[in-house]
Amino acid sequence: MASVTASTTPRTRPAPDADRLPAQAAPVLPDGESAAPQVQGQPTGSLARRVMLIAAGWIIILLLLGGVALDRTLTGLVEKNFDEQLEYMLTAMIGAAEIGPDGEVFFNRPLGDQRFLEPNSGLYWQISGEGHENFSSRSLWDMSLAVRGKGFDRNVHFYDSNQFPDEPLRVIERSIMLPGSDTYWWFTVAASRAELDAQVVRIRSILAWSFAILGFGLFLMAVAQTWYGLGPLRRVRLAIQRMRATGANRVTEPLPTEVQPLVQELNALLAHSERQAEEARTHAGNLAHALKTPLTVVTNAASANASDLSETVLRESVVMRRQIDHHLARARAVGRRAIGQARANVYDSAEAVQRAVTRLYEQTRFDLAGNRAAVVAVERQDLDELLGNLIENAAKYGGGSVFVTIDPTPDAELCSIVVEDDGAGIPRDERARIFKRGARLDTDKPGTGLGLAIVRDVAEIYGGTVTLDESDDLGGLLVRLDLPRAVEG
Repeated sequence: MASVTASTTPRTRPAPDADRLPAQAAPVLPDGESAAPQVQGQPTGSLARRVMLIAAGWIIILLLLGGVALDRTLTGLVEKNFDEQLEYMLTAMIGAAEIGPDGEVFFNRPLGDQRFLEPNSGLYWQISGEGHENFSSRSLWDMSLAVRGKGFDRNVHFYDSNQFPDEPLRVIERSIMLPGSDTYWWFTVAASRAELDAQVVRIRSILAWSFAILGFGLFLMAVAQTWYGLGPLRRVRLAIQRMRATGANRVTEPLPTEVQPLVQELNALLAHSERQAEEARTHAGNLAHALKTPLTVVTNAASANASDLSETVLRESVVMRRQIDHHLARARAVGRRAIGQARANVYDSAEAVQRAVTRLYEQTRFDLAGNRAAVVAVERQDLDELLGNLIENAAKYGGGSVFVTIDPTPDAELCSIVVEDDGAGIPRDERARIFKRGARLDTDKPGTGLGLAIVRDVAEIYGGTVTLDESDDLGGLLVRLDLPRAVEG
């Protein structure tokens, strides 16, 4: 039974044009290596400052609104109490007023407030009637109150007046028709606003100081709350500092529920970086170990002036090139996986590979079918390399027919790519060995024996798998490549 080997198609990249190079090259280190510029995000301001500014803004707005509302309420109550006292005096005047025999108004009993008897005391009353002299309190002395009302009006009117120089007044007036008189008498009581204004000023002063102290206390509370609330973030920073100082590789300090997801993501990132570093060290060690033996053979042959030195150099060069190709493929896949957000359409990649392989194997019949919308979380270049190895192997070692089926079960967790041929296939006991680097079951055809090994390693880097089986339709080898689907969005 003929054997099947895996081969890789050499790929070359065109060199960049000189005029396309960036104007400013990366700096060069003393040992000649280019140093990539470090990209560091600029801080957007202090989180604590933002919280405190928001808290201070809301405190000021709420205190202003509350202060204005409370000021209007208290001053309104003071003015209402002041007006009620004036209305009580007006009611007492009306109750004590009578019409005398001469048709003039008089009081049948004296008013109780002593200030009505003291000149310029700040409390005044007056009764006015059309065609009659003003009947006024002694406190008015030689002055009189200007009545605003006209005609007859039973309603009580309150207003502020500036008719006396340097003495603003609060005035209440009402018109009354007394028994035994046809005259509309206007009863007026006026009081200086000095006491009322002093009470308002005193209330506003108390409010201002109280709200200032309250606002300062609330701001201090916001500062303390911000300091305490952001404490876990400072602890995370200190934990990272301790990691750098002590060589620890995880943040293990218990933190609040809101911060714990951040710590988990940080620990996951550290674990990912450790895995990448370990993979890099492993790849470097494996490559060094793989190159050590061929170099030793070449060195020994050259030192001994062996007659077959040229054949030895060529043979060992092929071995070294094979190892270098293998490790370069793994390194590229690891680097692209680290970038994240890889996406590639499987059908588009398979069509491109099929067109390229058709030029090499014109007699082979290719059949491509399946889900055209299948997208996997693999870089397009790596997906082309995976499919290129599988489809080229099927064309090279098959009998002339290659079937490629993409995503036969769209509901499955992984996206499957099935490559079948009508060749001799691979015996079951040889399928594990064929994945080893350099393993070839058919040495008559050219190849390095790295194709399936590269496919397996690259697929595992992306979280996929490769399995070998026998094709039910064609009778040859069936290779199933399972790759993770790309996340939507």
